[in-house]
Amino acid sequence: MTSSSAENAKNAAINVRQELNIPVAMRDSVVLVADLYRPDTDAPVPVIVARTPYGKNTEFSYRKAMWWARRGYAFLWMDVRGRGDSEGDFRPHRDEPLDGYDTIEWAAKQPWCDGQVVTWGQSYLGYVQWLTAVEQPPSLKAMIVYVPPSDPFVEWPTGVHLPMEVCWFRLIDGRSLQYVEGIDWDAVYDHLPLLSLDEHAGFHSKHWRDDLSHSPSDTEYWGPKNYQHRFGQVDIPTMHVTGWYDDVQPATFINFTRMTKQAPTERTQRAQRLVVGPWDHGLTRRRERTLGPIDFGPGADFDLDGHELRFLDHFVKGLDNGAHADPRAQLFIMGEDQWRSEDEWPIARTKWTSLYLSSGGSANTRFGDGVLTWEQPGTDEPADTYRYDPADPVPYITSSTSHQIGGPDDYRTIEERADVLVYSTPVLETDVEVTGPVRLELFASSDAVDTDFTAKLVDVHPDGFCQRLNDGIVRGRFREGLDEERFLRPGEVYKFEVHLWSTSQVFRAGHQIRLEISSSTFPKYDRNLNTGGPLATGVESKVAENSVWHSAGHPSRLILPVIPAADVTG
Repeated sequence: MTSSSAENAKNAAINVRQELNIPVAMRDSVVLVADLYRPDTDAPVPVIVARTPYGKNTEFSYRKAMWWARRGYAFLWMDVRGRGDSEGDFRPHRDEPLDGYDTIEWAAKQPWCDGQVVTWGQSYLGYVQWLTAVEQPPSLKAMIVYVPPSDPFVEWPTGVHLPMEVCWFRLIDGRSLQYVEGIDWDAVYDHLPLLSLDEHAGFHSKHWRDDLSHSPSDTEYWGPKNYQHRFGQVDIPTMHVTGWYDDVQPATFINFTRMTKQAPTERTQRAQRLVVGPWDHGLTRRRERTLGPIDFGPGADFDLDGHELRFLDHFVKGLDNGAHADPRAQLFIMGEDQWRSEDEWPIARTKWTSLYLSSGGSANTRFGDGVLTWEQPGTDEPADTYRYDPADPVPYITSSTSHQIGGPDDYRTIEERADVLVYSTPVLETDVEVTGPVRLELFASSDAVDTDFTAKLVDVHPDGFCQRLNDGIVRGRFREGLDEERFLRPGEVYKFEVHLWSTSQVFRAGHQIRLEISSSTFPKYDRNLNTGGPLATGVESKVAENSVWHSAGHPSRLILPVIPAADVTG
């Protein structure tokens, strides 16, 4: 028997005690309900807490809790306020900070707990960990946070919810999960105004309507959902996990980077861990190696459960297993299809490299003359112009529900639209690794008072497959921030900054690096109606004529985090 087989047999032999539907009173006397799984022993152990709106009693929650209980940890699954078996009214995110604090301190005082509490969870369960952590519950000793969203408007910088989020609001409507597959979501997303997407889907969501009725500058309303300005108050070792195709990816990088610099002690700064795999928001359905049309190969395997266990055994149980000296980041390098250890983000040896946009004024479609060049244009070039019609937006390839938005999809057909500008490098003669955040400095103008500019980074394979890597958007009225609407002066050239999120891709020799620019990517983001009207209630639209400029005076450029090949040591 191998050592791993022996360990599995040993763990399987550990008895687990289940205590179901435990009432836990919050400070306002509302009772939340939890299920406990713990080693069948009288000795107290650390407890892992997961607080969920999706139902504590599922096959996944049972298997996860049993896995941990057989490795010496108690696991507490709790229905959040107003969901499942718990009392109260569900208000997404707003009651989680104090309810999380009270749950942690209640668990720490139980006879089966040794006083140390860990939080665990994905997506909503990750977001509420951060909302709780900034309240500084004394017994919280570590966190394992998967794919959490950022503060409002970081992942959706358009000033309103993504249209597809109305699907999530339907999913959590009422006290239990709702069936969302029977709704024609594509027809719903196409409806205007945004405010009534819920009713067009056949239900009424107070939460959706409340959010869309408050501008992004309303700090009183949105303030309780913000946490990313408070990392100096979080003295907690944390494992941060995301995927290159996670549709709320920026939060994990922001949180990891700021905690390594802003956490109040050097020990905690060193105790941050980052794992980024070839996964989507659902961790590619628990870490399969295939995502959409891409098979990332056997090198994509990664033992996340074992990584979690090593992390908690050291930082919570104090075992001398060497985890304190581990590199802080584990990154899967796509294209090379291997994992690599790093110690910071962005990678310190990054060479920030500009690719300049160039054309003869006809970069429309992939058959146009758009070029990405390593040299800045030395002469004036004509702008590339296209018509953006909100009634016919550029499609974003995605499934209809909000469970996952986008993936490594093939955009070659969409690049045949005249309202998509395409800029490509010549065929690469050597491999180029791009690992880190990607940014576009774009000089552009419009004949409208408000419009959007979108950007997408693409790996063009030798067979013509155009693999989306990452993308971003900037809304004209919010180009200088969400605190105030600043409308465009028609015809004036502005410098826009578009954040395309992060990726890690080795563009192989024989491939091309490509940038797509347009003014819509629907239904990932709502359509800008180009009128300057209210975002949530607007229904009237106009066609905008938008231009992208590239010349000595307007050097539009894609800024890539290139990792020099000679420095890649594995």
